Amino acid sequence: MITRKPIFPNVIELNVQAGHLIGCNLYLIYDKDEWLLIDIGYEEHVDEIVDLIRDLDFPLSKCKTLLATHADVDHCQGLAKAKQMLKTTVTAHPKAADLLESGDRLQTFAEIHAQGISEPMPKVTVEHRVNDGDCISIGGLEMTVWSTPGHADSQLAFQFGNLLFSGDNIYRDEGVGAIDAHHGSDIPSFIKSLERIRDSSVEWLLPSHGPYFRKDPAMIDRVLKRLNGYLHLSDFGTCAIDWPLMKQWEQEIAEGRYPGN
Repeated sequence: MITRKPIFPNVIELNVQAGHLIGCNLYLIYDKDEWLLIDIGYEEHVDEIVDLIRDLDFPLSKCKTLLATHADVDHCQGLAKAKQMLKTTVTAHPKAADLLESGDRLQTFAEIHAQGISEPMPKVTVEHRVNDGDCISIGGLEMTVWSTPGHADSQLAFQFGNLLFSGDNIYRDEGVGAIDAHHGSDIPSFIKSLERIRDSSVEWLLPSHGPYFRKDPAMIDRVLKRLNGYLHLSDFGTCAIDWPLMKQWEQEIAEGRYPGN
């Protein structure tokens, strides 16, 4: 057995525990012997992850479920293998469940031909489909499910006391999860999700990538200002709601305006 290094009571982040990056952030939440894992990452790391959990003296048979924040390949490729090894269940948003069960490779970013990205996406059955407001128990503790669409239409976050496992909503450097129409991204929904996080009682954000950090409403406001700007620019194509420049151009054509006029 190795010494457990919880980052908060009842929460171990497996990259921190291992002392090196395994992949996306992997949060193990536990009470007594029962535990669950939020995200699993790539299939190639599953053996290391399971060995680490065993070395931490968590009974593998006591894994409550494997939770998916959303269905992206870098979060979920290893689900089928981990589920088989741990003999447990998978829990996800209904839209993510559809992608995971079909092994979709486009909407999960497993296949991006233009960038030469081509990853397998093993199909996995999702036993539990959860929605906003559902509760997930771990021993005598509870987490509350939040639906936080924006980066993906299926993205979930999970409130655990004053902590929020916040998925790909926002990172410590003020970045947000990739915005891509083919991925199901939606900027107005993203804005609402971030407003909900800003206005909530949670104190700490535990994202799916990078370090956890104390919630800073002023920082989230800066991000919201940027995203609101994207709504009216061409930067993200069909994810924008309008492009005022084109109306301006139409008016200039109608008025017969030329450069310098």
